[in-house]
Amino acid sequence: MRVVMIGTGYVGLVSGVCFADFGHQVTCVDKDVGKIASLRAGVMPIFEPGLEAVAQRNVAEGRLVFTADLAPAISQAEVVLIAVGTPSRRGDGHADLTFVHAAAAEVAALLEGFTVVVIKSTVPVGSGDEIEAIIKAVAPGADVAVVSNPEFLREGSAIEDFKRPDRVVVGLNDERARAVMAELYRPLNLNESPLLFTDRRTSELIKYASNAFLALKITFINEMADLCEKVGADVQQVARGIGLDKRIGSKFLHAGPGYGGSCFPKDTVALARTALDAGAPLRLVEAATSVNEARKKAMAGKVAAFLGGELAGKTIAILGLTFKPNTDDMRDAPALDIVPTLRAMGAAVQAFDPQAREARQLLRDVSFKDGPYEAVTGADAVVILTEWDQFRALDLDRVKTLMRTPVIIDLRNIYRPEEARRRGFKYASIGRS
Repeated sequence: MRVVMIGTGYVGLVSGVCFADFGHQVTCVDKDVGKIASLRAGVMPIFEPGLEAVAQRNVAEGRLVFTADLAPAISQAEVVLIAVGTPSRRGDGHADLTFVHAAAAEVAALLEGFTVVVIKSTVPVGSGDEIEAIIKAVAPGADVAVVSNPEFLREGSAIEDFKRPDRVVVGLNDERARAVMAELYRPLNLNESPLLFTDRRTSELIKYASNAFLALKITFINEMADLCEKVGADVQQVARGIGLDKRIGSKFLHAGPGYGGSCFPKDTVALARTALDAGAPLRLVEAATSVNEARKKAMAGKVAAFLGGELAGKTIAILGLTFKPNTDDMRDAPALDIVPTLRAMGAAVQAFDPQAREARQLLRDVSFKDGPYEAVTGADAVVILTEWDQFRALDLDRVKTLMRTPVIIDLRNIYRPEEARRRGFKYASIGRS
């Protein structure tokens, strides 16, 4: 199929590359000519394991093209996917649809023949109706079907998620689009991935409901971790004990410093705002949002308390800054709350993250190091903030000799308390005595 992907951010780029790998003819369009030039040169603007190799292969085989010129691509397209950003709108938390609406209007002026316009961006319920109205206003005679097709990609494993999804959700109000979307995702038939067709508004809400529910699970286990610390229980065993219940499941029950990333923070806020405006407030989602924000801000205090409450003159080593491993994404990462607060308390901060490109721009008052052992050298405490694989088996004896004082504050619970203490460390973690 001839496919156009508008937007080469995280969702658009990964989806476009994977559709090309399915065998479709894909044109990825972006207004940023600098980004397009880099993509043509094989340089990815984001870090995602495997993405660069898959993109380069499909470019070489002629199935994937990057361009800043929308018009030639649209005229031949059977499917046009809009995957531009929908950041939180300043002031009220609603999703800002400015870029989506602009893309829809631009596409409308170029449509020829029956075309399926797919909204891949995360948009509030009812947005498909707005987009359809924009297209009809710009091009009253356009033969178009507007479809909702939300993404459920996890950063760090996005290619695997795209090719072997738990489900593909497609929301449509025009039955002609069903066959087109079935053909677009036909390569998934081999894996028997469920293709769930719904009406458009239901599809839009499924995306938000999914992210909100996962955010609730994370928030729940984080609050249970606080209780475990007070009563002398082990949150990891609690999580295992409840996660073995098939009605609950084990995923997203890992206690930590709070969730971040491109989806959960903004999507929970946007869903709560939509629900409030609709007269059906989602109090659980509102609570999860406020609890998570407070938790991230409180983590620096946890570090300070473990060090006796005084950080002036101390050096803190931070291992990991991105919101999760295997990505360079810093959006709403706990580090953005924790590191500045540690600095405000008087601590010097030296840090290492395997993908620190974006972190270097956002955290200016930090000494960035080239590896974990360089980061811990001379430190009064090391804080493990992101559970990158290379932090899971550090030579603790070496770490101890490099540090000024042997203190580990493990906010991801990747070490066993008894092992750390046996090696001579003063050790703190989340939800474990």
